[in-house]
Amino acid sequence: MIRSPRVTALSIAAALALTACGESARLQVSDGTGASPTLPSPNPTTLPTVNIAPAIGWPQGAKPTPAPGLAVTAFAVGLDHPRWLQVLPNGDVLVAESNAPSDGEKPSGFKAWMAGRVMKKAGAAVPSADRISLLRDADNDGVAELRTVLLKDLHSPFGMVLVGNELYVANADAVWRFPYRDGDTTITDKGVKVTDLPAGLNHHWTKNLIASRDGAKLYITVGSNSNVGENGLDKEEGRAAIWEFDRASGGKRLFATGLRNPNGLAWEPGTGALWTAVNERDEIGSDLVPDYITSVKDGGFYGWPYSYYGQHVDARVKPQNPELVAKALVPDYALGPHTASLGIAFSQGTSLPAAFANGLFVGQHGSWNRKPKSGYKVIYVPFKNGKPDGAPVDVLTGFLNAEEDAQGRPVDVRLDKHGALLVSDDVGNTVWRVTAAK
Repeated sequence: MIRSPRVTALSIAAALALTACGESARLQVSDGTGASPTLPSPNPTTLPTVNIAPAIGWPQGAKPTPAPGLAVTAFAVGLDHPRWLQVLPNGDVLVAESNAPSDGEKPSGFKAWMAGRVMKKAGAAVPSADRISLLRDADNDGVAELRTVLLKDLHSPFGMVLVGNELYVANADAVWRFPYRDGDTTITDKGVKVTDLPAGLNHHWTKNLIASRDGAKLYITVGSNSNVGENGLDKEEGRAAIWEFDRASGGKRLFATGLRNPNGLAWEPGTGALWTAVNERDEIGSDLVPDYITSVKDGGFYGWPYSYYGQHVDARVKPQNPELVAKALVPDYALGPHTASLGIAFSQGTSLPAAFANGLFVGQHGSWNRKPKSGYKVIYVPFKNGKPDGAPVDVLTGFLNAEEDAQGRPVDVRLDKHGALLVSDDVGNTVWRVTAAK
């Protein structure tokens, strides 16, 4: 039977209305934070909870709200979906202006269609600028007066790292290397592809990377191709993982696995441990599962898709793997459910007040499937002896207005050459700069 366009439209509208209802949280976001978060029983629904913050951008003259003792100004405005940041040794700031690739295999079905609608309303369904811009504040007034296109015609670029005179860029499908000289404002060299990365369906397309302290190796994040393996575990080969790449030989190996969607990477200054921020799974309630930060152990398995937050089995995954679940490591620190925590930066060397001297800044992009909403802010997690120590502290808020529209959404966080905190905002198309209040 062929349905009329009107019937189809009504069916879609009804489905969206049902989905928008969903379920509401039973716990406070704070219950899902810390070293020992509260994990309630799963609360799956027939249709996923959808609670979108429509992307509207910042009104003229508006900006986020800093914590007491802090101030915030715009370092650069008018960018095109600024995602990831990198501060070069000379103080220049690189920003990847990027979004999901338009090519490649696409998921199908109602959930995929619904996800597309969600992305559009949340401001994510825009073409990718596919470039890396360079921002320079030569007069040190806290505003970038020079902006140039350092690299263009990339493929959904995200992570960047400079090793010596070589700039590495993680595209959605491969890592590329470009020559760089101190002070360069544009690179015309076409670059060299150094290694392919899992792509294809690319449910989580963002790929980040960081260099080891001696520069010999790169560590590269690759998110899963699904929520909990529903597209087939064959499509998850090499995904939900952090790879280690040897610059000299070009060889690579899996460093850690079971990380659904790792994004931020940073070295803890005291212990030298690698830390990452991970976005956990959806569709088992507003209170599950907390996103988290964790130190990453060589060879460690962190549960996905079979279990979450250690050995809490996800019954949706068939067949299960009890042997692997028994090895699942518990993350170090929960950041709250569905906060979409992305960028991380350790605070050592900051010029912010002493309360922020020893810990980790985290950019929380914000939820689309939780009632009430969570994230939409930058937080600080205090550390002691190389581990989180205490409750998270708000650093930058106000990204949601009184009507819960998204004026902005924080993504990455970095310290600039003066120790101020830079925050990329891909809805506000701005890089914010947080300093101590005068």
